Amino acid sequence: MSELVEIVDSLENKISMLLHKLELLDQTNLKLEEELNAMKKGHELTENSALEWEEKYNSLKLANSMLGSNTNKTEAKLKINTLIRELDHCIAQLAE
Repeated sequence: MSELVEIVDSLENKISMLLHKLELLDQTNLKLEEELNAMKKGHELTENSALEWEEKYNSLKLANSMLGSNTNKTEAKLKINTLIRELDHCIAQLAE
């Protein structure tokens, strides 16, 4: 009978240890999920910032080419042609 009590006690100890490990793993998992979410937000902010800077760079490049810079004249001409086509399309829609 005492052997059975020892087995039950041993099982209780093992279950208690497993529950404790599970609780620790749950806490670690929560911390990692919070860290992941923070990293995702940081990545998104960095990505948005990069897109903003890219748009600013493109605008400056276009403005520079329109001011007479020889390096981007074809790009400026293409942009102007695109804008003219868009305007023509808008005028055509208004005329309908």
